[in-house]
Amino acid sequence: MSPRRADDLHAVLRDRVLSGELPPGTPLREEALAEEHAASRHTVRTALAALVAERLASAAPFAGVRVAALDDDDVRSLQDLRRAVESEAVRLAGERWGSAWPTEVVAVLDERADALERAVRGAAAEPLAVLREHAALHEALVAVAGSRRLTEAAAALGAEVRLFTAHLQLHRSPAALAEQHRAYLRDVRERGPVAVREHLAASQDALLSGR
Repeated sequence: MSPRRADDLHAVLRDRVLSGELPPGTPLREEALAEEHAASRHTVRTALAALVAERLASAAPFAGVRVAALDDDDVRSLQDLRRAVESEAVRLAGERWGSAWPTEVVAVLDERADALERAVRGAAAEPLAVLREHAALHEALVAVAGSRRLTEAAAALGAEVRLFTAHLQLHRSPAALAEQHRAYLRDVRERGPVAVREHLAASQDALLSGR
């Protein structure tokens, strides 16, 4: 098995999950996927294990692998973890700089907001770009704290954050997403972890109440 082949298949399956082509609960059967993608079952098994590791799929004994459902409890647990990581990163940044974050740090975050805005404008042609850039913005915010472990924790949540955003977009248009996040990046500098908690609570409530 070529590791590159497994990585490529993992990327294809991830995009199919995030786009909704493979809806929540869809069985992901090794034999069928191997035939569809002209891949060995070992390659498929490795790709599916990667999906499970990033919580885009779930595996159970005798039940096989299925696309993650992201049920209400999953949403709450994800947001609890995001809140802990992002709030601590913002707290550390505020402890170091107060509300006057360095120009170069603000510039990096502004670049991420610009990228999100471009993705929103081009969403009709490339809808997955919105999910990617939204997750990247939140990861960049955590990274400003300079904590390797917090940065790694945020990156590990990236795929699940994309899945969360994909579910959220079923109930809310992404049109205002860029401006909301520009305001959020200003807000965290002024209000610290409180702004993080409010921002994540708002998106959680929007998803859960829209179901």
